[in-house]
This record gives sequence, C-alpha cells and structure tokens, in this order.
Amino acid sequence: MRLVIIGGGPAGNQAATDAARLGVDVTLIERDIVGGAANLRDCVPSKAMIATGGAMADLQRIAGMGITGATGTLDLDALRARIAGITSHLEAANRRILESQQVELLTGEGRLSGPHTVVATTTEGERTIHADAVLLSTGSRPRLPAWANPDGERILTTRDAYPPAELPEHLVVIGSGVTGVEFVHMFSSLGCQVSLVVSREQVLPRKDPEVAAVLEEDFLRRGVRLLKGARAVAAERNGDTVTVTCDDGRAVTGSHALLAIGSIPNSEGLGLDRAGVEVDAGGYVPINHHGQTNVPHIYAAGDLSGKLPLSSVAAMQGRKIAEHVVGGHSVAHRHLNYDKAASAIFTEPEIADVGLAEADAFAEGRKIRVTKVPFAANARAVIDNDPRGFVKIISDPATGVILGGSIVGRHAAELISVIAVAVTAGLRVSDIVESMLVHPALAEALADAAE
Repeated sequence: MRLVIIGGGPAGNQAATDAARLGVDVTLIERDIVGGAANLRDCVPSKAMIATGGAMADLQRIAGMGITGATGTLDLDALRARIAGITSHLEAANRRILESQQVELLTGEGRLSGPHTVVATTTEGERTIHADAVLLSTGSRPRLPAWANPDGERILTTRDAYPPAELPEHLVVIGSGVTGVEFVHMFSSLGCQVSLVVSREQVLPRKDPEVAAVLEEDFLRRGVRLLKGARAVAAERNGDTVTVTCDDGRAVTGSHALLAIGSIPNSEGLGLDRAGVEVDAGGYVPINHHGQTNVPHIYAAGDLSGKLPLSSVAAMQGRKIAEHVVGGHSVAHRHLNYDKAASAIFTEPEIADVGLAEADAFAEGRKIRVTKVPFAANARAVIDNDPRGFVKIISDPATGVILGGSIVGRHAAELISVIAVAVTAGLRVSDIVESMLVHPALAEALADAAE
C-alpha cells in the first residue's frame, strides 16, 4: 500500500512517520519547509520572540525579589540568528525522523491528477505516483484584506515580523484574536509602543470575558492603546509612517502596522476537482471523524480541513489518519473529539483552556459547577513575584466529572495539561483533590480549584 502526502507540516509529518511505522510505503511531497510554514515560520518564531520578551520582563520582575542591577538590551541581529537557528534545527530533526522511517521525501509541489494519481513537480521534472491513499495537508497562509497592501517594510503580515527588519517605534496591530494579542505582548515586551484595533468590545472575543479582562488589564498597564469596537478599513503608508483608519472614523498612526486577521487554506492548485474532492465556500476541505473527504481514500488534515488551527490537533489528525489507512480504527474512542483539545495563548500572563467553556454552558442552559482560585493565594506564585491570574474548573454538579477549565497565569500552557487529561479521561474533581501534589507549586491551585 502506498500513501502519498501533499504537505509536510505537523499533520503530514505525523501521518508519514506513523504510517511508515505501520508498514505503509509513504511518499511525502513538501514545497517549502519540512515541518510546515505555519508552524516553523509563524508559530515557533513567534514563541521564540515571546520567550525573549519574557526574559526581558523577568529582569524587571526579579527586581522585586531582592536582586538589583539586572538589565538587558535587545540585540535584534542576535535574535534573528537565534530564530533562524531554531527553525533550521527543527526542520533537520523532522527530516531525520522521516529518513529513519524510510519515508520518501520529495521537494516540490504535488497535485491530484485523478482519484489515485498524484503528480509531483520537482526540480528534476514531473513524476506521476500511484496512490492507494492520499493525505492533503497543505496548511494555510495569512489572510490579506483588499484594503491593505503589505510591503514587508511598514505594512507587515505575520510572516514579515519574526523579527521585522527594524524594531517598530509604534506598532499598530490589526486583529485582536489569538495571533493579534500575542503580537501585542511580543512587541510591547520588547519595548515598542503598541496600539491594538479591537473590532469587538473585548480582546479575544471568543474567550471567557474574565480571561480577556485579565489580559486587557495587563495591556493597559504596559501602555497599550486599545481601540475597541473599531474595524479597520484602511492602512495607508506615508513615508515612514502608516495610518490605520477604522469604520467609525477613528484613526491611529504608527511607524508600522501588522495584519493579524486570520488565515486562508492553501487549497488552490491541488487538482481537487480532478479527483472529485469537495471544497466548501471558504476553500476548506470538509472531512468526517476519520479525516476522510467525500472521496473515502483521500484524506485532509491540519488547517486545510477547517478544524481547530492548532499544530497539536493537526498532528493528532495525522496519527489517526495513519491508523485509519491501515484499518486500525475499529474502536470508537479513537475518533478525535475536537471539543477536548487544549489550547494556549502565549501572552503575559499566559492563557490556556480546554473543554467546555462557561459561557457556552450557560448559552446551552446546561447545569455546571464553576470553581475559581486566584494565584494570589498560591505560595509559589507569591514566591515567584507573579501572582496574576487564576485557575477555573468547570464540572458536572451531579457527578463531579471535570468538563473543562481555564487558566490565566504563569506557565498556564503547561498547567492546562492536567485539566486536559482529566477532561479526556473523564476524571472527577475528587481525583485531582486527592492527588498529593508538590508544595510549593503552581499546580496546587488546580487542586484548590477542584476542591
């Protein structure tokens, strides 16, 4: 059996290594970077910059811990070299894993020429490959509105900003979703003045209002200007400045503007019509719970599938698809439940959540128990001189089963894993309460909230 994968991001990589391990002959076609452009050119570089900004913020934090004289100056060239080094290291690691599993790796573009044929266009010419199964995992790219013309210098897309050619004096961020707020955090931590255009009445409009409020408070403390209830309709460059105009007439001028208003799937040029694969109005390829398109032996995963745009979700899709290709899918619990995927936002403080959200439960009229504990009551948070945020756990009042949770605070992205395991495994609040955790530790706040 031969599986041909078009796109070597988290989904394609995971599917390739797992399927090869299960005895499938695998060919992986990647035109750009093994590991995925959205992952290695967006996600990883942004987190590297956030880590640098966090280290600079730590220098200020430790001033309240009995340490004096701690200072730091940003070296933009050194940061750029570090990001390039991290990206190179991770791509090389991905290639080594694929090679160790005898995956055939082709550098070029792939497209369907029929239900069971894939054409790979490489520097050596075109090659037609017969495929018993096909996985489409071509990812996405930044969405660009008609009213903006990014030039890579002053008007930036996300991929122009890791880091930009020069550090902005005043950055105007357009978009207050996950990507937008991470950029606000990133550049304000590096010492830039930042303005954020917020189309709704709160940042992170799809998140818990209490979570958004903590983040907004931190932004205001740093001097970030929030333009709420304003939708950007123009971004015009005038020499060394950019003016962003909103639909209510307000305008803000900065040295740079950055577009963070979502992404669109890379579904063009894949020959989907030749194989009879359906595409929805947004350009996404719909799939069922096995990752199958309307053509059963053709699968889609990652951003292209229109599911949660998370690397962790894409990798899990790839794993499940590899199992399905070889027939190892008879157990119902192997199906992916996207409602139980944990996610994190790497701002300061960090934000993470999983499972049922409080607002959604109330909207559905569902009875829940909500318990919340502030980190201000946690010994380790006080010791670390960073007591911001809280732990919130949502459970079933009748059974005590944990349905979801949110964490705002230091290391939230790590701590949410405990609640994620509880949600996936159907654990009860008593299971966490009765666990003997380390003291002093931030994780104790999980037990306190569960209690």
